[in-house]
Amino acid sequence: MRSSLRSRALVTSTALWLPPLAERVPATPQGVRFTRRLVATTMRLGGRVPAGTQVDRVRTATDDGSPVRGEWVRHRRVTDTRRVILYVHGSAFAICSAATHRALVARLSKASGIAAFSVDYRLAPEHLFPAAADDVAAAYRWLIATGHEPADIVLAGDSAGGHLILDLLACNARENAPQPGAVMMMSPLFDLTLALAAERERVRRDPMISANAAARLVGHYTRGADHDGPRLRLDLAKGSVLPPMLVQAGGAEMLSADARKVAEVVTAAGGRCELQIWPGQMHVFQAFDRLIPEADRAVAAAAVFLTSALRRDHSTTGHRRSA
Repeated sequence: MRSSLRSRALVTSTALWLPPLAERVPATPQGVRFTRRLVATTMRLGGRVPAGTQVDRVRTATDDGSPVRGEWVRHRRVTDTRRVILYVHGSAFAICSAATHRALVARLSKASGIAAFSVDYRLAPEHLFPAAADDVAAAYRWLIATGHEPADIVLAGDSAGGHLILDLLACNARENAPQPGAVMMMSPLFDLTLALAAERERVRRDPMISANAAARLVGHYTRGADHDGPRLRLDLAKGSVLPPMLVQAGGAEMLSADARKVAEVVTAAGGRCELQIWPGQMHVFQAFDRLIPEADRAVAAAAVFLTSALRRDHSTTGHRRSA
């Protein structure tokens, strides 16, 4: 299926100005602050929060004192208080926030009928690895501690948020901890060296950013860390207990290579992963519903997957719930 005329226009226009700008932004704290403002503006212009959305900020902690920060996002269509989406935003561990992704999360809540907790994890360069990963794990534990069964929790996220989600799943598998009911990732980042992205870049240049510029941003988070450690170089052992997963990526983006790698790794471990490569789309195209029709179509497909996966889970023998 060919992408829409509006999508093709967006990809073409973005490629004219954004990659050259990204190459010129210095790899400094000042450069990161500039990029945060730029991306926040872009996300605000590209996406809209549906009418009837309620947002409640959260500042709390787990029983062991780990901080939990974020916001509840509920559309008025949400009536089920049992199920919940834990949303993990992306942008290289350094750029975005729950606020920048509020419109996307609200649309996912509306489409699925499920309330979402969007976690505000600590960002680099102010906070290095494993701060972000620890904050995501703390949010997951907090949801369980506040009464949500693991099988009723959906993990969703984009870009670097995909890496954080996979890290949580791998840690749960190693520790025999309960896994969530389903997972949905948009344009997940798997390889923090950006080598997979660079290889894809040689076939088709990404309209938003180069692999080199993206690696500089990720480097703010991984600086001084062991890049071969299990929480950075992700690994899912064969036979790991994993929830059903959906991965969406754009055909025009370099992280389509990472998306394919995620599907390959999950399948090799014995999990089930549906891969959707949307022709002609760029990175996290789902966020730009003001601009392109594919954004709402992809969110609708994600909502169908998540609700179907949760229904299947509750109609089986219940082994996941009791795991």
